[in-house]
Amino acid sequence: MIYPYKDKMPTIHPSAFIADYATITGDVTIGAETSIWFNTVIRGDVNKTIIGDRVSIQDLSCLHQSPAAPLIIEDEVTVGHQVTLHSCTIKKRALVGMGSIILDGAVIGEGAFIGAGSLVPPGKVIPPNCLAMGRPAKVVREVTAEDRADMDRIISEYVAKGQYYKSLQK
Repeated sequence: MIYPYKDKMPTIHPSAFIADYATITGDVTIGAETSIWFNTVIRGDVNKTIIGDRVSIQDLSCLHQSPAAPLIIEDEVTVGHQVTLHSCTIKKRALVGMGSIILDGAVIGEGAFIGAGSLVPPGKVIPPNCLAMGRPAKVVREVTAEDRADMDRIISEYVAKGQYYKSLQK
């Protein structure tokens, strides 16, 4: 469902795929070829959420913000199943693994990989092209060529899947 919140209505690019039972409300912008999967909630009722192009926000994720900071997700980011993002910044081509939580003011660097089930605490900065994991998340190594190839595959597959499902909605 797409809902306004007061005077704010989500802005969704026509090529984006929004799955059934996703809920999007308020000051939310969603870019081209982005996919928002089943039972995801994106609330823009406190601050704004900006989601770039070719992003996948996978099933059961929850995106929200605080009054102090927006939520920004740059282009070609992968957000795994059951992820919580709150007033953070996820830079281009990063991957946030399933079940992770990224909190207020955290910044996930370009091309970084957050391992499944990780907790990135408020204000933590994960450098570009690093693998971080744990609760709290700590950098364990640089992203390898194999990691990057897998991350690139996931981006491409989710864009294709999103466009396939979008074609069924017409």
